Amino acid sequence: MSLRRFDQLIGSIRQRLGTFHDRRTGLNKKYTMEDIALSAFSVFYTQCPSFLASQTAMRQNKGQSNARTLFQIEQIPSDNHIRNTLDEIAPEELYPLYDEIFEGLKDHGVLKDFQPLGGTTPIALDGTWYFSSQNLHCDQCTKIEHSNGEITYYHSAITPVIVAPGQKHAIALRPEFIAPQDGHDKQDCETAAAKRWLDKEAARYLAELNHNVTYLGDDLYAHQPFCRRVLLQRSHFIFTCKPESHTHLYSWLAGMEKNRDLHTVTQRVKDAKGHWEERTYRYANNVPLVEGEGSLKVNWCDVTITGKHRQTPYHNAWVTDWKITDDNVAGLVATGRCRWKIENENNNTLKTKGYNLEHNFGHGKKHLSSLLAAMNMLALLTHTFLAYCDESYRLIRATLPTRKTFFEHIRALMHYHCFPSWEALMDFMMRGLEIGPYSPQEA
Repeated sequence: MSLRRFDQLIGSIRQRLGTFHDRRTGLNKKYTMEDIALSAFSVFYTQCPSFLASQTAMRQNKGQSNARTLFQIEQIPSDNHIRNTLDEIAPEELYPLYDEIFEGLKDHGVLKDFQPLGGTTPIALDGTWYFSSQNLHCDQCTKIEHSNGEITYYHSAITPVIVAPGQKHAIALRPEFIAPQDGHDKQDCETAAAKRWLDKEAARYLAELNHNVTYLGDDLYAHQPFCRRVLLQRSHFIFTCKPESHTHLYSWLAGMEKNRDLHTVTQRVKDAKGHWEERTYRYANNVPLVEGEGSLKVNWCDVTITGKHRQTPYHNAWVTDWKITDDNVAGLVATGRCRWKIENENNNTLKTKGYNLEHNFGHGKKHLSSLLAAMNMLALLTHTFLAYCDESYRLIRATLPTRKTFFEHIRALMHYHCFPSWEALMDFMMRGLEIGPYSPQEA
């Protein structure tokens, strides 16, 4: 079945959650794994911490609830039962749902719009925190020991996303959680987790994306071991490259500039808001990334952007394995610059746009914190899917001014009225907003 509407999506999610490994015994199995996991997911999807309580009250008053009709939850467990049960479930058990939604987007042709440079698909890598405390911690926590003796415990993850210049959304892929690894004495870190992700997932996405993937990352990734790892995966890279962390490369470039061996391209163009600006690109091919024999040769470029609307010029630089020419340097830079979308359109959206990723929904002793974070990320991915593939959802989101307003309307409507389906809810909103099309039988 090709995913298209919310009701199909929830049915697929329920089926997958039913495969979660159930470690409960005896009378403890009153609630199904599907109901337990969907109850948690519904909170993230609706961006409403009190959703389950309000739907329990609706069921008692009306004999039916949106938890049942929209999310297919037969019985709503208590919050504590949800947390205790899900603590045993590793987030990896959720990953096939990321794959199914990815396939749905691919089937709908959405991914074709994420190929800005020679048919390549950019995948941005970045790490983000989603929990921190100086008191609460578990065996899966990472920690920072401060000079004053205090310790900060935290959870974090690599959150890969497909991005592209001009695309409003970022498409989340399987995350990789930063946590203690068996057989390793050193504490886990972002680069180690990113390497694990490449080793486990790069081949999968390379095959799915026509064997043409370009990885984007900040300066942390622009180092020889990681660049080589990307190349071993038969993929490309465009990584931010700062002078302070690449002194040998920049001294080499200084010599090229003195000998006028750096290529320069200048363009006068309008930005997305219609402002005229001047963009000056410089580039050089086949320069050493580090000092010494065996140094990886990379290609380097930078851009300086000036304009009357800018108080200060914009400047940034990258290294890449793509050969740079006068014709493609602007496209390479545009692709490299869209790395910021992993922060603005994914990580910051999860933290500040209603998903409340950094809120402690439940820490647990084993996997609860990471599983709930993966569910929260999945909720954003489902919203992204619907924004591309569900016409009703897309029309309503385009009509209402902000994401926040959209979910305020959703929460209010579900609090007071039970809808027989998500489609009925969307039709009700379209009639109220006087937009179409909506189902005639619902009018």
